[in-house]
Amino acid sequence: MDDQAHDFVATLQRCFGELKDPRVAASCDHLLMDILAITILAVASGADDWTDLETFGRLRHDWLKTFLALPHGIPSHDTFRRVFGLLDRKQFAVCLFQWTQAIHEATGGKLIAIDGKTLRRSFAKRSGKAALHLVTAWSSENGLTLAQVACEEKSNEITAIPELLKLLSLRGCTVTIDAMGCQKRIAAQIRAQKGHYVLALKGNQSRLDEDLQQLHFRGIDTDFAGLSCDEYETTETGHGRTTTRNVHVIAIPQEHPQRRVWKDLRTLAVVTTCRTEGDKETWETRWYVITARAFATAAGERVGPRHP
Repeated sequence: MDDQAHDFVATLQRCFGELKDPRVAASCDHLLMDILAITILAVASGADDWTDLETFGRLRHDWLKTFLALPHGIPSHDTFRRVFGLLDRKQFAVCLFQWTQAIHEATGGKLIAIDGKTLRRSFAKRSGKAALHLVTAWSSENGLTLAQVACEEKSNEITAIPELLKLLSLRGCTVTIDAMGCQKRIAAQIRAQKGHYVLALKGNQSRLDEDLQQLHFRGIDTDFAGLSCDEYETTETGHGRTTTRNVHVIAIPQEHPQRRVWKDLRTLAVVTTCRTEGDKETWETRWYVITARAFATAAGERVGPRHP
């Protein structure tokens, strides 16, 4: 067994060790840990149904045998389906959450994106139930979903985000949230949990928007005299379109009034994007408030592109 396989098995046993096996032990041909390990590895490789799990296991049997017991070979797709149908869902969800957190920390994941989405076709006209909204935290570095909270209305994302943050270990991480999450208490909670924030502005905090836009415009007019500013620009061409992205990262002066009301606010990042296609130009400017002292190259990579 190589070191990576050993670490995978050890982490799996630590996080799922308390998961109760609902089967009668004397009649089991396959170990629960083997079933869980094959499932996680198969899903990570693109499996999306019970048959895929069995197919993955049979194709990778020789490799899996180097670190799993597999006393009776690879379970059938019916075994995967039956075992997961019997597991306590709440207990399994807790164990899975512990595992994703462990993987996030082990792989050095430092950027956590918070995003809210409405599930398509989740509403029911007859019963009058509204569409379901999910607020999700995911790790940008390794693509892991770290936690999820459901809410009935999109406007309830404001109350769902603090509950989601409570589930996460934020120490040393940077949390990015769209404009819905740009709230003073959310910023304060992230800092209380020892994390940094990158919060998007979009008119929902009018005083903050106005003050920081004035700071930026004044800087442009004066060539940023008296301000610490870093600038970065990229140009990408493809599919008949040219995209130029300009990033200004400005250290907000210590005496600026917004620094007194937003917990540990230090930096303003302004991302201006120009897309040219033929004779048509499209301009867009996005504003972000940041706790850490950032540089334009890093900010451009972090806040420029949208989340996938």
